[in-house]
Amino acid sequence: MDMRERIARRAAQELAALNAETGFYVNLGIGMPTMIANYVPENVPVIFQSENGMLGVGPYPWEGEEDADLINAGKETVTELPGTSYFSSADSFGMIRGGHIALSILGALQVSAAGDLANWMVPGKMVKGMGGAMDLVAGVRRVVVIMEHRTREGGPKILEQCALPLTGARCVHRIITELGVIDVTPGGLKLVELQEGVTREEIQSATEPKLL
Repeated sequence: MDMRERIARRAAQELAALNAETGFYVNLGIGMPTMIANYVPENVPVIFQSENGMLGVGPYPWEGEEDADLINAGKETVTELPGTSYFSSADSFGMIRGGHIALSILGALQVSAAGDLANWMVPGKMVKGMGGAMDLVAGVRRVVVIMEHRTREGGPKILEQCALPLTGARCVHRIITELGVIDVTPGGLKLVELQEGVTREEIQSATEPKLL
């Protein structure tokens, strides 16, 4: 199991916390979060929403069974589940801005100790646009970030303050990486789970803020 798969499998466990009170509508961000659709726990009636206008997104198709008309927001081919519905972008963002999505799982470039999120722009590189990320972090009730713990250069991605332009301020509730699970609390970042074989010292050395 590679690092990205390990992160996606752990993130899929977050779906088990959904219930009739929270609702079962979930938005998966572009990139690694889309892998979560392949690892949904049994007996969890989750319904994935894609901001390009699809409710009922299924797992990736098997090779040779792709339908070019069925794509997610990242332009990847997907499958449809029984009962899937399609709608305009306006309706899609009405769901998001209206608070009807229980959970959004997004990728990130940086997360701050206060739960600020930067995930849409790297200065100096071509930017297609921010997509729906700013709407998601403002309108969805719970935001979980999944990402690799360090940059490609080995530096921390969880910082005291984000250096990149923000997607949203104080919007992240939980961070899941290949090293562990960290909650954003009023008192600071709280380490709630270590991945197998990882020590507290290892995850702290890769994290700029002090972990509780």
